[in-house]
Amino acid sequence: MFRILGACDEEFKLVILMRNDLKMTKGKIAAQAGHAAVNCALSIKKKDPKTFDRWTMSGQTKIVLRIDSERELFEFKAVADAQNINNSLICDAGRTQIEPGTCTCLGVGPAASSVLDKITGGLKML
Repeated sequence: MFRILGACDEEFKLVILMRNDLKMTKGKIAAQAGHAAVNCALSIKKKDPKTFDRWTMSGQTKIVLRIDSERELFEFKAVADAQNINNSLICDAGRTQIEPGTCTCLGVGPAASSVLDKITGGLKML
């Protein structure tokens, strides 16, 4: 069930920061994004059910943005941690395309779009 947001309601979203430098296939990228989305959703549902409900009721928006290095990935994680924003770092098991333990993406949120835009607003879509 979805509802239409009123003018005073804020949208919520989940942002996934995907490493572009790894040159993963589309399928691998989709799998890694799925891991990030599921981890973030389960985590926020447990820690902050109201945020989970607002994100769910506003359409479960997920945005995948591109970053260019592992260093960038950890910088964004540090910012999310410092601001106490729910996040999940995804590191691959290494069974297919990349080395075991390679960190591929970071899920950030779900959170208010205005909060996430301050952190990730300058990034481009994948």
